[in-house]
Amino acid sequence: MRGTFAEYISLLFWPNRLERRIARRYLKSRRSRKGASLITIISTGGVAIGVMALVIVLGVMNGLADDLRERILVASPHLRVLTFGAGLRLDGWQQVMAEVAKEPGVVAVTPEVLTESVINSGHDYFEGVQILGLEPDTGKASVTTLPSSITRGDLSFKALPGLDGAVLLGNRLAARLSVAPGDTVTLVPPSGFRMNSALGVAIPRYWRFEVTGLFDTGMFQYDNKLVVMSREVAQQFTGLGTAVSGLAVRAVDPWKAPELGQRLEAKLGYPYRVMDWQQQNSTLFGALKLEKLAMGLIIFFIMIVAAFNMVGTLTMVVADKTREIGILKAMGLPAASIGRIFVAQGAIIGLIGVASGVTLGLLISFALDRWNLIPIDPAVYFIDHLPIHIEPLDVLLVVAASLLLAILATIYPSRSAASLTPVEAIRHE
Repeated sequence: MRGTFAEYISLLFWPNRLERRIARRYLKSRRSRKGASLITIISTGGVAIGVMALVIVLGVMNGLADDLRERILVASPHLRVLTFGAGLRLDGWQQVMAEVAKEPGVVAVTPEVLTESVINSGHDYFEGVQILGLEPDTGKASVTTLPSSITRGDLSFKALPGLDGAVLLGNRLAARLSVAPGDTVTLVPPSGFRMNSALGVAIPRYWRFEVTGLFDTGMFQYDNKLVVMSREVAQQFTGLGTAVSGLAVRAVDPWKAPELGQRLEAKLGYPYRVMDWQQQNSTLFGALKLEKLAMGLIIFFIMIVAAFNMVGTLTMVVADKTREIGILKAMGLPAASIGRIFVAQGAIIGLIGVASGVTLGLLISFALDRWNLIPIDPAVYFIDHLPIHIEPLDVLLVVAASLLLAILATIYPSRSAASLTPVEAIRHE
């Protein structure tokens, strides 16, 4: 097509004052020059709704990934140094911990004990729980952010005399057991059973603990099942003696934890193995990646719909203003100026629509996240509401992409208007 490239280039120049004035006039209604026409309102509204949806959808995507990561890492370290074998047991952990602490990228490392048990609060009801034994501290040098989630009590684990120790419970678990700080609970250890010679059966030893604190992580899995005790008591409770289950490691950058884990495995060698937080939650983050792909397709189609809406609207304007276009060309207005009039019209629609859409999207996103207006089932999604985190870079990308589509959508209508001959345009009915 001869002249096509030159026509495109000519349309890219910014319209002058006369062209912008005519463009604004075409946006107004015939009956009332003070108000916008219906098709202008519809087109602007379509762009605004599309941009608003983009902002909210990107906020939801970011919110789910960030919120789940933060909640998972409340009681889960970036890395865990474990050993191969059926028994979760790490002997000589002091030397291993010293080697891990020397690795660049490691912020903190601490021993921990992991096991499972059943809990009872004095009623005829036992429930399975997860036991986490960690170093008593106030959170100043903690590998995880669990200390900051404590709502009552602390991590000192100071129990009354005559009891086996102190524990912290998740708020959901404590509410279900009807216990509060100061009450006692009973735990059954996974080992330490003694044989009753009269009955010929193994009888477990019941450990009594004082509840000295509660925590609320916002993660259903932790608040509903986790019981925290000191590392020394957990070692006795599990029968590990001086050994631990593994080492908890905090990295400088949690997203670079897999690379740090590979370096630690190569440094420590067999029988040590390292699991990062993404491996421990691979199913969950795999689902998030699939969700991001689906959301990306939705965003793509929303942008395409907005672009087609712009093309249709401006094409209708060209058909409606054909006689006026012919008169302008007969009066000496160049074809490139006619094209730039419709480019300016599309730019005005795009600017108003994008500004309105971004404003509405930010307001709705803030309201949804601030007041938790969309609750979800924490037993399925691990969180109790739909989080929305807005990233400034995402908003800038949405604005740039939407304005670019708005400008590109004007190319066909503007070329159609510029190609009209004055005689045919004036004779148009």
